Amino acid sequence: MSSILKVIEKLKLNVLNIEDVPESFSSDVYKLTLARGENVFVKIPFNKDKLFREFQILETLKDVIPVPKVLDIWYGDETITGALLLSAIQGVPCTGVIDEKLSFQIGMYHAKLHEVKAPGYGYHLTDGYKLLEQNNWRLHIQSNFEKWKEPCKEILDPELYERCILHFDRVFSALPDPDGPCMVHMDFRPGNILVNGNEVAGIIDFESARGGSSEIDFTKVNRYIWEVNPRTKIPFIEGYQSIRPMLALERALPLYDIYDAFSSVVWCKNRGIEKNQTFLQENIAILRNSVGY
Repeated sequence: MSSILKVIEKLKLNVLNIEDVPESFSSDVYKLTLARGENVFVKIPFNKDKLFREFQILETLKDVIPVPKVLDIWYGDETITGALLLSAIQGVPCTGVIDEKLSFQIGMYHAKLHEVKAPGYGYHLTDGYKLLEQNNWRLHIQSNFEKWKEPCKEILDPELYERCILHFDRVFSALPDPDGPCMVHMDFRPGNILVNGNEVAGIIDFESARGGSSEIDFTKVNRYIWEVNPRTKIPFIEGYQSIRPMLALERALPLYDIYDAFSSVVWCKNRGIEKNQTFLQENIAILRNSVGY
């Protein structure tokens, strides 16, 4: 709580009420009610790069799709990474039933995001734009997976681990050509899509967004929208295709399912296995399902 009080002081805010925002896994997010009755959000990112990345991307997207407006930024000190002061969007996370009309709209906004060109495959850092090695998306995916092998080997049972390695190599070779570099969200799931009634009100949480290939951005759509209600898939794709062509999903999804789950297992290891046990088990189940084990 001390960090939010310091941010309030630095941003010179007159605050009536402070609320924690649950389900924020990487950054600390607070909802503030200001003295004049207006609600705003303060986001204290996990590190300085995430602060700068989200700031840059929200500025880039403000006239493209509905995103929070950056009202102020504090660049932090030796104890706090910094903070963004964001406008409140009138809406709630889209965690209820998603019907065909809403799915079409979500697909359309997702495509509008992917239509934004990026300077290269890479991401904003505090000191500029960092390109991936050789500006090569495929090399980036392979080297990340390589990096995750050792920590995953410590957690997964040996048979599952071996099957995952073989499966990754097989589905990697079947990938379509990458598109982009375009803006990808990296965590495009219902919790980050705000709705007001049956309309999309806003998209939030761009701290991991970057210039990438759109293929990486459908894993969570598939997992948390299409698999929950298969009737949403066709309208989503129709909404998406009203803006830009859809890539060969059936070739991209198997690779990114295992890539995302491997990444999540490592995340749980780094952030504490005990307190992230539910998320860890969810991702181990995804790996088992991916490789038929």
